[in-house]
Amino acid sequence: MNHRKIVLLLFLLLMAGGGCSDDESSVPVDPGAANNQPLGTSAEDILSEGDFTKLTIELVYTNSFRPEPSSVLGFQNFINGLVNKPGGVAFVERVIADQAGAPFSIEEIRAIEQANRTVFTEDDHLGIYVFFSNGASSNDTQNTVTLGTAYRNTSIVIYQKTLEFITQSEPEILPILEQTTLNHEMGHLMGLVNIQNDDIHAVHEDPQAEKHCIHEDCLMYFDATDVGRQMLQRWTQLRAVPELEIQCLEDLQFKGAL
Repeated sequence: MNHRKIVLLLFLLLMAGGGCSDDESSVPVDPGAANNQPLGTSAEDILSEGDFTKLTIELVYTNSFRPEPSSVLGFQNFINGLVNKPGGVAFVERVIADQAGAPFSIEEIRAIEQANRTVFTEDDHLGIYVFFSNGASSNDTQNTVTLGTAYRNTSIVIYQKTLEFITQSEPEILPILEQTTLNHEMGHLMGLVNIQNDDIHAVHEDPQAEKHCIHEDCLMYFDATDVGRQMLQRWTQLRAVPELEIQCLEDLQFKGAL
């Protein structure tokens, strides 16, 4: 093969390679792929100013089961006191129709998210989704109820109907329990407790309730959101949203929190 033929062959190979690259780049990208990851994997992204300088939290609820304004405000203050986002933190509220099929399995909650979520992670902008459910969890029993679940890296469900039902005799504690549930599930998105086995104080993980804090006064204590009905007396007496105990707080700061 002479020199001219070698050059021509190389040129054709380069052209063919370029064509394949163009075809691959035209394949649509799933906008939700970055938000369909295991719980805790976005902890550092949520807390630090590294790859994501802006954060938007989408709060989705139905007309029949809206969160209390004071709970949302307390949740906003909790977030703003921890995340390091030079581009700011935005909160977007959206109303959707009541969802059919309650009580909901976690698979059904995921399907509701897929149908209704509009804020996704893209470029330097991180998105988080919170759904206030108009139905209970299918895991509830006669003795225990689930108030909230963090089930993906940027996804939370709050069982708003359950919250309102169990506090109907003492509605004044609804905002406290509601905000506690919001903050607690957000703590799980931030990696607490030792969700990805990377906390610097793993010793405070409760051996009787994995991924929760052993300290009863901590926001991340197990009974904060997986409440036995008898535990309501505790909330009636507490009258305040629990704070993060120092080891939990230091775990978050290690991941980039303020």
